[in-house]
Amino acid sequence: RRLRQRTGALRKALRGRAELVAIDAPHPLPAGAEDDPDGDDPPRGWWFSGPGTFEAGEAAAAPAGLEESLSAVAAALAEQGPFDGLLGFSQGAALAAMVCALRARGDPRFPVAFAVLVAGFASRAPAHGHFYREPIALPTLHVVGDSDAVIAAALSRELAQRFVEPVVLTHPGGHFIPAAAAQKKAYLEFLERFCPGQ
Repeated sequence: RRLRQRTGALRKALRGRAELVAIDAPHPLPAGAEDDPDGDDPPRGWWFSGPGTFEAGEAAAAPAGLEESLSAVAAALAEQGPFDGLLGFSQGAALAAMVCALRARGDPRFPVAFAVLVAGFASRAPAHGHFYREPIALPTLHVVGDSDAVIAAALSRELAQRFVEPVVLTHPGGHFIPAAAAQKKAYLEFLERFCPGQ
């Protein structure tokens, strides 16, 4: 539900071109970890950098939960697919980048052709370093908010540099999925490269 709310304008912009299907991260966050005004949709995460916590800039010595998340994504792709690509936001974009790395190495669990990574970052955890050892050869569109106070623009640009020929779209806003006219044009131009049958 949270991602559907955040992607409302994008879904409208992509109507007739792409369908977005959201999947839940497998790990509920502790109460109070994120504001939830409705109280009926517990916040969830893809992995933890500490007991029940997550900080994008933290080099977590013992990150927990990533394998369950990779399995959840693989199961969703198998059970709900086929899918052409991935869209990830914030920690979901960081996870999608890891999936891209595995896909680029030939992992059959992740049959996707591209990813759109919004407010993404590379995990600082040493245990996750293997995802970034070599340039990731999968087409990506990186969406970077110049005034993002949650995931600094520099972190998103650093993630883009881990890919071969990334497309980078910057916007002046903060931590959200932009879908104004300029961004809509960029999304559609990127997606044109992956028309069915090509």
